Amino acid sequence: MSSDAPADEVLHRFEGGVSWITLNRPEAMNAVTWDQRERVIALLAGASADPAVRAVVITATGKGFCAGADLRGAPAAPGERVAGDVARMIRLGAQRLITAVLDCEKPVLAAVNGTAAGIGAHLALACDLVVAAESARFIEVFVRRGLVPDGGGAYLLPRLVGPQKAKELMFFGDAVPAAEAERLGLVNRVVPAAELESTAREWAERLAQGPTRALALTKQLVNASLDGGRAAALAAEATAQEINMTTADANEGVASFVERRSPKYLGR
Repeated sequence: MSSDAPADEVLHRFEGGVSWITLNRPEAMNAVTWDQRERVIALLAGASADPAVRAVVITATGKGFCAGADLRGAPAAPGERVAGDVARMIRLGAQRLITAVLDCEKPVLAAVNGTAAGIGAHLALACDLVVAAESARFIEVFVRRGLVPDGGGAYLLPRLVGPQKAKELMFFGDAVPAAEAERLGLVNRVVPAAELESTAREWAERLAQGPTRALALTKQLVNASLDGGRAAALAAEATAQEINMTTADANEGVASFVERRSPKYLGR
């Protein structure tokens, strides 16, 4: 199995401290293949490890953000399927993709240009911030196919909208327009399609000019707080601040306050 999607199926560019990852199969509404998934995971891991990368944007070309998983791109299991094959495929595929976004050590912004369905919706919702075009829609499509939501859907949605609303979205599989998604808290901001890229760039560049390690630690704290109790959250907060105070950016932030000037963060 190849671990790399064709170069033109996942576009990548780096500018202004921002790593731009663009799904590029518009003819398939950007239904993501196994190889595309591996490429995105690798780019997110690379963003974590590269000090020059200060923020990440995930977006897509055409009318769809991501219509879900294209299972035709997955490697076939040898012989007859046996118990455990499906669970293994999900662990190695959809769940690794969502985990890569959640665990990325840089802030990740989704610029949702169109329909985000199934794992495509979860890819967007796993991001730290979501900007959506007015034409975007979010669909928990699994129930329409008689399937259980995967790719972290039952983990992500209740934390964003609460269990009752999450069940409504998953039980009925209705399309949620961008404006409604914003009202529910699935989306941070909705903009006209023509302004999506510029808005995403503005936000990403603001993130890229921020104290990168402090943002990474803040992301970890918020994500972990949803899974643990108060004592664990407060202990993690104190530890994170202890680590953060060893960074150059923390020293710059304090110095700029004392000197009454704007800080100049370097991401270190």
